[in-house]
Amino acid sequence: MTQRERQILQWIMEDPMISQEALAERAGITRSSVAVHISNLMKKGYIAGKGYVLRTGGYVAVAGAVNVDIGGRSHAPLVARDSNPGSVTISLGGVGRNIAHNLRLLGAEVSLLTALGEDVHAGEVMSSCESLGIDLSAALRVPGGTTSTYLFLSDQDGDMALAVSDMEIYRQLTPAYFARHLGVLNGAKLIVADANLPAESLAYLAEHCRPPLFVDPVSTIKGEKLRPILGKIHTLKPNRLEAELLSGVPITDRASLERAAACLLDTGLTRVFISLGEEGVFAAEQGQAVLVPACPAQVRNATGGGDAFTAALAWSWLEGQSLEDSARAAVAAAAIAVEGEKTINPVLSPEGVRGRMQK
Repeated sequence: MTQRERQILQWIMEDPMISQEALAERAGITRSSVAVHISNLMKKGYIAGKGYVLRTGGYVAVAGAVNVDIGGRSHAPLVARDSNPGSVTISLGGVGRNIAHNLRLLGAEVSLLTALGEDVHAGEVMSSCESLGIDLSAALRVPGGTTSTYLFLSDQDGDMALAVSDMEIYRQLTPAYFARHLGVLNGAKLIVADANLPAESLAYLAEHCRPPLFVDPVSTIKGEKLRPILGKIHTLKPNRLEAELLSGVPITDRASLERAAACLLDTGLTRVFISLGEEGVFAAEQGQAVLVPACPAQVRNATGGGDAFTAALAWSWLEGQSLEDSARAAVAAAAIAVEGEKTINPVLSPEGVRGRMQK
């Protein structure tokens, strides 16, 4: 699908009764050109017939952060308050964008709802998303805004030691913004959100969107936003600390893991996947729970493992996989991700994930 086709499809989803003349006026093109784009959308299966009958459920809507990631990795053990020789890389990241990127590597169609500034980094994000096939037509452009930036420092083993983030632009992702794009959200088969969004916007997604909602808490501080809406979330992917915070249960062993998961499920959650790092993941739904060990991996960069994990959970749900197989797919994707030099490992694929699951 071309960028123009994505744009026209979005307008049709928001207003299925819109005329070709109105579409032409919005796009700044002729009505005959609109007719050609609509014909192409019909041939590609996005529009099923007359009256703009849409084929929904063919994509994942991801709502969350896009950042410019600046990372440093020391060649030796880090020394505080000193200059550490190492290497520095600059790449595009952000939890939402990383999940979207990993979903594209896994073969899913993705629409990304996020905020971009009016700077050179926004252009880089747009160019990258276009090349990856990530639909950015619903993204918010903030006049005079600065695209979010994330700075992290890793030790010689690739484990993150410290990070600083400038995400003020995400205050612009208000409920009113998501309301304007409710057609895009409800047209998806699945929505994945991260807790970088404002609390009121997460609540809007939970209360107004029909597709299942998957949420990554991101951190203990940001995860607190989810407490009032836990019962309206389909799948939650906390780490150990986030699960302790939201459940109120200190996790020290298998029994406490089960209690924490049960407390979370009792809120109305359908599934919870508690990431345990090197110990794997504890996955649970009503009537079933499983502890899946981590896949062996040669860690080069640990920063992208969680985002690949979440993307694989979404992909597994689209594939109709069971709770256990979803957990196995998630740890497999995370293992592949951390073996890459950068936050996103381009070798991630459905075949690669399935191969790791079988080992």
